[in-house]
Amino acid sequence: MGQKKCPHCEKWSRWNMNLTDPCEHCGQPLGGKDLKNQERREQEQLKNTENWLFTIKKTDSSLLVFLKKIGNSFYTIFMAILSFLLWLIAVMPG
Repeated sequence: MGQKKCPHCEKWSRWNMNLTDPCEHCGQPLGGKDLKNQERREQEQLKNTENWLFTIKKTDSSLLVFLKKIGNSFYTIFMAILSFLLWLIAVMPG
């Protein structure tokens, strides 16, 4: 456990290395900008997951789920082949 200066009230507070730990004086989270950046990254990751072409949703029909699973399989195979080729190119000179 350490101490961190609160970005809101500028007083020192006990901190357990968790961005959501509250300040002992004002009650605001001690994370400050880091907490906002973490929340923004999580929102962007959720948005990217929802916008992915082959994301299977609860409202999809069984045929669409089947087609999306096939699409995910082909995408995985394509990325594996591409990764192997890039690895092969990297190994060739040495």
